[in-house]
Amino acid sequence: MEHHVNWITEIFNRYFGGLALSLLAALHIQPSDPAVPIPQHVVMAILVLLFCTLLALILRTQLSVEKPGSLQQIAEGLITNPLGFGIRDLLEENAGHDGLKYVPWVGSTAIFILVGNLFGAFPFFSAPTGVVAVPLSCAVLTFLYFNYQGARHHGVLGYLKTFAGSPKTAGEWALALLLFPVEIISTCARLMSLTVRLWANMFASDLIYVIFLGILSGAAAFGWSKSPVAGVIVGIFPALFPVALIALHIFVSVVQAYVFTVLPAVYIGMATADDH
Repeated sequence: MEHHVNWITEIFNRYFGGLALSLLAALHIQPSDPAVPIPQHVVMAILVLLFCTLLALILRTQLSVEKPGSLQQIAEGLITNPLGFGIRDLLEENAGHDGLKYVPWVGSTAIFILVGNLFGAFPFFSAPTGVVAVPLSCAVLTFLYFNYQGARHHGVLGYLKTFAGSPKTAGEWALALLLFPVEIISTCARLMSLTVRLWANMFASDLIYVIFLGILSGAAAFGWSKSPVAGVIVGIFPALFPVALIALHIFVSVVQAYVFTVLPAVYIGMATADDH
């Protein structure tokens, strides 16, 4: 249950809470907090989706070969850039020349996570990825996607054989009995890896902000109780320190979005790799 919700979540629940309660009742689901049937992380995730959709529609009307605008240049930099950190670059590096066809899915997930992470750096917003349900959802969809691509590329039976090392001889089949369960467990563990890697970092970033701001605010209040001069001097730190924490949050947001782009690209490459 989320006890502290911002005014955006309150307004969202005021207008759509009744609809959400009706839908949950029809599905025989009891909300954790009937007063806030739409949790804050769900509201933030919806806003991220709407924001990204709006940006895409605006970008579509401004596309130009001769005079690309700043928004188009940012979008192109996310797709491909000289440093090789773009979504297309990472997919082509890990999934070969066929990586281009995976850009829509991996790119959409990566941009959703990037914008969702950055939401936590703005007042009145919070990062939906700081709640474990959102990274888990992204991880589950990514897990289903790369396995689907593996089954599509090799065929269902052929893909299952890759978990056993694609055995051909009797000795390889004997080894496959040991290899197959290990590979299945290893592949399923990617769900936890993707989820915890993103959620833990974003949760820790928000927690560090709250802890240090509380400590510094307490110190400023103590200094003010002793002397107005001391209060002003100590109060400088609570005023400036959040700027450094916001910079740290932005850095962590970009890194985690990058990681959530690299790992799916690697998983897709492994799932669709051919034997040599």
